[in-house]
Amino acid sequence: MKVLITGGAGFIGSHLADRLVNDGHEVVVLDSLLRGNKLSKDTFQCIHFIKGDVRNIDIVITASKGCDVIFHLAAVLGVDIVADNPVETMDVEVIGTRNVIFASEVNNVKKIMYASTSGIYGHSVFEKTLTEEILVDPKTSYAMAKRFNEIYLASHYQERGLSSISLRFFNVYGLRQDNRMVVPLFFEQAMLNQPITVFGTGEQTRDFTFIDDTIESCVRCMEMAGNEIVNIANEHEYQIKEVAQMIKEITQSKSEIHYIEAPKKRYDYEVGRRVGSSDKLQQFCNYKPHTLLADGLEKIYKEQYLKTSRNA
Repeated sequence: MKVLITGGAGFIGSHLADRLVNDGHEVVVLDSLLRGNKLSKDTFQCIHFIKGDVRNIDIVITASKGCDVIFHLAAVLGVDIVADNPVETMDVEVIGTRNVIFASEVNNVKKIMYASTSGIYGHSVFEKTLTEEILVDPKTSYAMAKRFNEIYLASHYQERGLSSISLRFFNVYGLRQDNRMVVPLFFEQAMLNQPITVFGTGEQTRDFTFIDDTIESCVRCMEMAGNEIVNIANEHEYQIKEVAQMIKEITQSKSEIHYIEAPKKRYDYEVGRRVGSSDKLQQFCNYKPHTLLADGLEKIYKEQYLKTSRNA
């Protein structure tokens, strides 16, 4: 197939591009490169790259010509960046998704695979394992825009028959991720023997899903039909302070773990507990993410940070 990945030079997008190229698909990547280019040299040589903003309708139409599927991953990411730029966050989500849908109709694209988020679940149901049927409670500009897009995509399927799968990612981590996210931030602090900074008590939990499992899930979900929402979750929850301790031990760091008060702007992002169910993914795709956090962190350390320190 011919596949367009918006945001394809980012963390998840670059790994997805690797996989799709290796599987023999023709890949087009559209990315503004505002956050750099995480595509490997080998993959970059095998794709058609277009530099541009997903909010530019002409560029999206051009990029999607002849495509069978669009993976729409372009987004503003990072809690602090999103909190400081709520308007841009929502513009990129809403305008970008509208453009992707319009371009799909113009170019007869068969399916949109949309990168949604577990943040949609919000604060109200964190005492439960989260399934796709639970009533969501988005609080942030990012989560609200993601939920709007889920509904917008469902409406286009209902009215116009455009197939779409919304993928609710749960705390994806892995190689090539930058320190806007907690795992690479902790690694960076640990490798420098700096204090590992944890917001609050560190007892808040998250469901960390390794990038390899995430990409396998994405590829398998390409086979789904109609309009669906699917969690991509590891189904294991870890306290943030546990993650900090694990990274400290893996790196043999002298860092101390410091507990600090979260800025007010982060309140809506600081959920006490979040763990997801991948039963629906299993039902439709015969697959569940399975990489244990300790194994994923060990792989990151050996393949990224240890090699870097040896070559320094």
